[in-house]
Amino acid sequence: MKLSQFKYNLPKDLIAKFPVENRDESRLMVLNRKTGKIEHRIFKDIIEYLNEHDVLVFNNTKVFPARLYGNKEKTGAEIEVFLLRELNREQRLWDVLVDPARKIRIGNKLYFGEDDVLVAEVIDNTTSRGRTLRFLFDGSYEEFKETLYRLGEMPVPKHILQREAVPEDRERYQTVYAKHEGAVAAPTAGLHFSKHLLKRLEIKGINFAEITLHVGLGNFRTVDVEDLTKHKMDSEQIWISDDAANIINKAKREQHNVCAIGTTVLRTLESSVTTDGFLKPYSGWTNKFIFPPYEVAVPNMLVTNFHLPLSTLLMMVCAFGGYDQVMDAYKVAIKEKYRFGTYGDAMLII
Repeated sequence: MKLSQFKYNLPKDLIAKFPVENRDESRLMVLNRKTGKIEHRIFKDIIEYLNEHDVLVFNNTKVFPARLYGNKEKTGAEIEVFLLRELNREQRLWDVLVDPARKIRIGNKLYFGEDDVLVAEVIDNTTSRGRTLRFLFDGSYEEFKETLYRLGEMPVPKHILQREAVPEDRERYQTVYAKHEGAVAAPTAGLHFSKHLLKRLEIKGINFAEITLHVGLGNFRTVDVEDLTKHKMDSEQIWISDDAANIINKAKREQHNVCAIGTTVLRTLESSVTTDGFLKPYSGWTNKFIFPPYEVAVPNMLVTNFHLPLSTLLMMVCAFGGYDQVMDAYKVAIKEKYRFGTYGDAMLII
């Protein structure tokens, strides 16, 4: 398929700037793949579409406050530093993006916080905006991490939300089941689950499996080739435990539903499949790019948000739900004024 097939007109005012007050009370569009039928519900109604022994698969990655604001030595110019990943714990080396990048050269020092409590030295250029920083900090690793996170803010996608981060984002740009730190973007489909809803699902006999994919900035990267086979996804780190694989494979063998909570879960599951469609435990990296036509092997249900035009996330959803049906459902969503993007409403494809 071609990139231009994933273009549609999204009115700016439908991109949600803030989440709804209660996580599980955003709207839910339910799309039935077989019949094409669309229903309009509230997210907590998802329980009605699941039966005992069905499995929900969650991405338990945890977002860390990855956006820092500092000043360049001598000039005092303000620099935004976006932490991507820790490269070396002992040497406090981090892979980062800097903005504006043209003024940041190897050897420059950057200062963060009041009294310059944290200092970093630029030791390498990695890409046009990418740099390797060594943080200079007197104190234990725990104190260093605490300082880094106190100074950092939640990395909400400002370019999409058209606003700066606010204190509430620390809680709301994180799933209630987040465990393993390492993501610089939230797995947004999971933001709709409240602790109360999880408890109700558990009481109904729904099983949970957890995988980890540390969401990277590649999710927001624009596709700049018309021929989708030529697009390269960024690699992201994933873990599928024996336990998760066993829970999911048992459900598949007994013909219960397996529901992927978000495109990150879909990508993870499809990155480690046996020839007969079962899940293998795995620890490593994936750069799998899913777009139509694609035969999904593991999950048969998907919860996802409404994604922006031309995004790889929209392509993945179309691969799962069928291109025509999903694009038609998006037209309905716009007409019905569903909220789009990170803090938007949800869609359940069955």
